[in-house]
Amino acid sequence: MPAVRPPRRVLAAVAVLPLLTGALGACGYGSEKKDDTSRNTAAEGRKLSAGTVRIGYFPNITHATPLVGDQEGLIQKELGGTKLRSTTFNAGPSEIEALNAGSIDIGWIGPSPAINGYVKSKGKSLRIISGSASGGVRLVVDPRKISSLDDVKGKRIATPQKGNTQDVAFLNWVADKGWKVDPRTGKGDVSVVRTDNKVIPDAFKAGSVDGAWVPEPTASKLVSQGGKVLLDEAALWPDKKFVITNVIVSRKFLAEHRDVVEAVLRGSVRTNAWIKAEPEKAKASANAALKKLSGTALPAEVLDPAWRAIEVTDDPLAKTLEAQAAHAVRAGLLEKPDLSGVYDLTALNKVLKAEGRETTDAARLGTQ
Repeated sequence: MPAVRPPRRVLAAVAVLPLLTGALGACGYGSEKKDDTSRNTAAEGRKLSAGTVRIGYFPNITHATPLVGDQEGLIQKELGGTKLRSTTFNAGPSEIEALNAGSIDIGWIGPSPAINGYVKSKGKSLRIISGSASGGVRLVVDPRKISSLDDVKGKRIATPQKGNTQDVAFLNWVADKGWKVDPRTGKGDVSVVRTDNKVIPDAFKAGSVDGAWVPEPTASKLVSQGGKVLLDEAALWPDKKFVITNVIVSRKFLAEHRDVVEAVLRGSVRTNAWIKAEPEKAKASANAALKKLSGTALPAEVLDPAWRAIEVTDDPLAKTLEAQAAHAVRAGLLEKPDLSGVYDLTALNKVLKAEGRETTDAARLGTQ
């Protein structure tokens, strides 16, 4: 079968992506949701120590907790008269930049940008205060080109961003296979193509990449285009659990407004409980939120498998974060970090105890 040449517009989109990412990051960090009466307006009740709390998250299924909690007003309900304001991001570095600049106070984010933000600030900028989700990352390939894991060698595999959580995981898996890849250029026994999640489905369809190690719902989008799941990352972890989304907070905001942080975490914990109790309603809610944020709802053939792949959790799965940091060091993307104190689970455990739930621990990485 003759090779299909990718359309120029797709290759151009991939080529200019780093420039676009930088430009968007410089233009206000993220996209603020428009005010409406259900999500960005304070509910009736007593105002807490801050008049407004600004949260950030991604319009992804892996961020189901804030998507649903914001959409259903479950987080706002716990804030009473304190106003909730939301901003969405497409990349972890821009969310960390917004947190450091004081544009947001609390964010849902992947482990790699949380680690990088903590290390670069020498522990001064943020704390991880809760878990949010586990799983939902898969290696999806073109079955016409790749039929086994060994076939990945010599192929072009996309990851969302250099040094992001999936990029680190893929490079670690490549190392386990005994293959060599330059972490800076992505060149080696496998060609790692760093490409935004939004662009990857078009690049895959055009044949400019042979597969991708990506989170949901991108993985399920590729499957809907004829891709095959070759590996679920969960299979590589003990108990098939690993943190994909954390909750982080500005240290300054935590010190000054702990009552607000507790309220947001109470909303997060209760949202996760509702998602588990009413999975179909929660799935519809998340899709409604995605439609408002992107203009398009996910079709059932993408939404359903993506939703099944994610497990919401309050547990930060701290041991897996420590392992992911070690993977980044092994990949050559991070010097060995000191993560002592990266977690402050005091507020989370207070909320869990009040809910009659078991508390969680920081695997020796908590504040004293």
